[in-house]
Amino acid sequence: MFEKSLNAYSHAKKVIPAGVNSPVRAFKGLKGTPPFIQKGKGAYLFDIDGNKYLDFVQSWGPLIFGHCNKDIEEEVIKTVKLGLSFGAPTLLETQLANEIISMYDYIDKLRFVSSGTEAVMSAIRLARGVTNKNDIVKFEGCYHGHSDSLLVKAGSGLATFGSPSSAGVPSDLIKHTLLCEYNNIKNLKQCFEDSHDIACIIIEPIAGNMGLIPASHEFLKACRELCDKNNALLIFDEVMSGFRASLRGASGIIDVKADIITFGKVIGAGMPVGAFASSSKIMNHLSPDGSVYQAGTLSGNPVAMSAGLASLKKLKSIDNIYENLNQKALRLVNGLKKVANKYNISLQINTRGSMFGFFFCKQEPKNFKDVGLCDFEAFAIFHHEMLKKGYYFACSQYEAGFISSVITNDMIDNCIKDASLVMLQIQGMQNAK
Repeated sequence: MFEKSLNAYSHAKKVIPAGVNSPVRAFKGLKGTPPFIQKGKGAYLFDIDGNKYLDFVQSWGPLIFGHCNKDIEEEVIKTVKLGLSFGAPTLLETQLANEIISMYDYIDKLRFVSSGTEAVMSAIRLARGVTNKNDIVKFEGCYHGHSDSLLVKAGSGLATFGSPSSAGVPSDLIKHTLLCEYNNIKNLKQCFEDSHDIACIIIEPIAGNMGLIPASHEFLKACRELCDKNNALLIFDEVMSGFRASLRGASGIIDVKADIITFGKVIGAGMPVGAFASSSKIMNHLSPDGSVYQAGTLSGNPVAMSAGLASLKKLKSIDNIYENLNQKALRLVNGLKKVANKYNISLQINTRGSMFGFFFCKQEPKNFKDVGLCDFEAFAIFHHEMLKKGYYFACSQYEAGFISSVITNDMIDNCIKDASLVMLQIQGMQNAK
């Protein structure tokens, strides 16, 4: 069933560390072997062994219209025929920037980069340059990419491997990162009492790297108030939730406004792209207008711009698309919870737009510490058995899942039906303990 993938993985490990180019792909936390994907089409992935999977990962979020969407594919091919990259301005950059900015009444300018990591790294440098301060506040379980000062209890891949940080990160950089518990206002206030040199708060307003855990409105409001009071900037990391939770990401759901927003591959329909955006007053600090330096040869590359432009235009043209996606996400997680309840298995669920999450635990997790109390063995069984049945879920309890527009109610219902058989196995495991 997975023979070719097992062989491919063995060969990959000889030339690529752990056989993968991003740690969570190794399935190490599940003690499994990743299937090697050959192609994607619509709602499905196909591996090199010929197995077919209903895809609930969607390249970790950006494929809202599924794999190989005809409209997006046509625009990409048309652009590729004109050239892959120029390292020079193109009209596509301005067009996509206008599409994104038009969604917000407090964003005037943005700059494209090549990844979410780069977007967040640049946003923090900008915040430090604007405020002339050094410290940043981040939250346990929020992952903001792999730049040095942010690899402190970062959730996602690092959490999967039980590592609170990373080797190779100088302590001189970490000393400027103040760590706070997500959704803990008292802890957040203490950070500002401990330091008068805070440049910014960086937060996933809808955390997707410790499973799906939204920040409470009260917590985000406290973030805003503390930043205003202490001359600090509030950065919303919407690399995952931007254009996923709603057409305006978290900003379409909550009324708290950030000073800077970062975006990721969703704005490129899955192509390598990111961006950070803010008011003209803040963005004018960027080089060459200001003194905060940031650059990138592939920033705003035409292929990614054309893919993103096609995707965003489709999103804007379809009425009630996010309501429909959320209904499907609710159908899935409510169905999973129903079959879990049938077998007396504790399962907590949540959705935001087309994002969803579920945890094998008795209480709804509110932060990184809570997620650590979940039944990871139950999740591993669920993932392994569902993969064998043809369902591709995120390979870690610390990751969110995603619904695409091409996933149908019938597909979801079949998934729930198959999940019932898996929940029975989990019940047996839990009863045997």
